[in-house]
Amino acid sequence: MLRRYVEQILGIYNYIDGLVVANKKGIIEYFITYRPDVNKLKEEDVVGKHILDVYPELTPETSSIMRVLKDGKPIFNEMQHLTTNKGQSFYAVNSTMPIVSGEDIIGVVDVSRYLEPEAQRQNITIAFKDNALTKGKDELYCLDDIITNDNMMLEIKDKILKISKTNSSVLVYGATGTGKELVAQSIHRHSDRCDMPFVSQNCAAIPSTLLESILFGTVKGSYTGAENKTGLFEVAHGGTLFLDEINSMEISVQAKILKAIEEKKIRRVGGLDYINIDVRIVSAVNEDPHKAIKEGRLREDLFYRLGVVQINLPSLKDRRRDVKLLTGYFIDKYNRQMGRRIIGISEKAEEIFNSYSWPGNVRELKNVIEGAFNLTSGNLIQEKDLPDYLLNRDKEYEGRIEGVLGKVPLNSMVEDFEKKIIEIALGKTNSMVEAAKLLRISKQLLKYKIDKYGL
Repeated sequence: MLRRYVEQILGIYNYIDGLVVANKKGIIEYFITYRPDVNKLKEEDVVGKHILDVYPELTPETSSIMRVLKDGKPIFNEMQHLTTNKGQSFYAVNSTMPIVSGEDIIGVVDVSRYLEPEAQRQNITIAFKDNALTKGKDELYCLDDIITNDNMMLEIKDKILKISKTNSSVLVYGATGTGKELVAQSIHRHSDRCDMPFVSQNCAAIPSTLLESILFGTVKGSYTGAENKTGLFEVAHGGTLFLDEINSMEISVQAKILKAIEEKKIRRVGGLDYINIDVRIVSAVNEDPHKAIKEGRLREDLFYRLGVVQINLPSLKDRRRDVKLLTGYFIDKYNRQMGRRIIGISEKAEEIFNSYSWPGNVRELKNVIEGAFNLTSGNLIQEKDLPDYLLNRDKEYEGRIEGVLGKVPLNSMVEDFEKKIIEIALGKTNSMVEAAKLLRISKQLLKYKIDKYGL
């Protein structure tokens, strides 16, 4: 569980030399150094050992990791003198943050910038990346960038145009790769706020203490290394703040966001003064929000406050007629970017595209075509230019069938397959009428099959 924070942390900081993830006992579970010339420890020397055993001159009082594990408060940009268990010494600037699950501290993430002798007395800090996406009006997507011939998507485009004229909160629900940020930017681009900032923040798996600082800002001295810093609510004042994957945000931060939205004012971390804000909130989830509420990962009151208007984006497999259209669109895009003259895809490649379920949705299709551009040598994308996992699907499926041949009668295999399809259709719809429409059969036939299979 602790390792899932590594990718997010690496995406938060501009420049680091080393990263450590330790569990609640101080045992190191992950270690990496990008400067082996300064810190010569290797992963096998560190992982599984206690932080005080790796750096024996540290104590529970001088180790930032041990202090954060004890009191749960983050430490930013603290200089430490480190001596390894192999006798090597160097200075480092460390930022250490707790990893919290519910109300429990389950570990810490510690990032370091190593200081070479000539830099040890300089004022060096570990700076955050400008992790939020802030774009000007002309850089944002608009409705014309939503490429579709699908009736559901055309209705969504019409809906976007209508709700862009209001200030109501919008919640976008769609699987990964369906275009949630494209929708959010289009809402802002066509709104009266279009000349004001559009700020985007992915909230996935960022520790609550860090996310709170990013959203609300900080006051100098509020914790070790804290400086006066503007939060994203202030940056987005007058415009739109897009919060992606709010279902991954820790509950404690959700409560503070709810308060900020309702009161239209925020207070920086460590600050005393309230700051008025005028921000339209567009948020997104990549799973059924009701499931997230039921499992305690999304506050119900926040859901209703953010979901005044809801947009449900269909998966690419549910808008099959768009696969060909999007394929042509991305081919044209990469022709312009790469100076190529690809005119399309072969018949076999088209068959594969049409039969594939595209679990990664439009983003996956885009990446597959970009990858093929790097491999194809002619003017058509061929089957051989596609990723191996697309080509091996039929072989894997044939292997599963061969495993039951001679053991299970054909009619039983067909019935099992049909039952599974009906279960999926019922799970994706809210009524028998909708499920029958999705399956393209009559309501009466669907009811017969539901009774037959005991669904």
